[in-house]
Amino acid sequence: MTIHLPFAKLSHWHQIAFSAALLERMLPNYQMFSEAEDFGNVKVLRNQLNIIWQWLDNSNTVKINSEAQLLKLEAETPDPEAFDSFGVFPALDACMAFSALWQLMQVKPAKKQKIEEIDINDIESISRLSHNSVSYYVELLLLEEAEDIADEEFTITAEQMNEHPLMQWEKDTQDELFNFLKFSAADKRTCKLAKQMSLSEGLSNLGIEIN
Repeated sequence: MTIHLPFAKLSHWHQIAFSAALLERMLPNYQMFSEAEDFGNVKVLRNQLNIIWQWLDNSNTVKINSEAQLLKLEAETPDPEAFDSFGVFPALDACMAFSALWQLMQVKPAKKQKIEEIDINDIESISRLSHNSVSYYVELLLLEEAEDIADEEFTITAEQMNEHPLMQWEKDTQDELFNFLKFSAADKRTCKLAKQMSLSEGLSNLGIEIN
């Protein structure tokens, strides 16, 4: 299951709101890894996401040095070769999504830019990273189930992956956020509701409880 949403139909503001909402669901994965491996400072990432919500909430009046934020992020990004645990991968996905979002924040869209001229590489990357975190985790869960029943010839099918509740939830969440933002104004109410939608279940995209 891959997610292909027409992100060019979203304005720059709405793309950032969509991305911030997805990162709310990815950040707890980083926190779990950070606490388990004693690596990084989740408060740095939490603060960065708060800054982005403030920028959205205040109609772009908040001044942000994206380059400085990228440097801070780099120091909190784990090297997957330095850790043996699965948790490093969703933590890395979260950091890479943050990086893509800061790059998106640096974009200065033209006032009369046509839909086909909008660069959607960054938001597509964030959407894909969130999806990939779930996909890899679900694959591990299915393999563990096979080991429990001692099935040495077990092969994971696309159908099994697509039908898993976490995969369905990820797709449904991205669809719901996109459809909501596509028809919403770029204002404080939309910002508040998008954030509420991402946190409504109280879980990360991997089903980890949000503290």
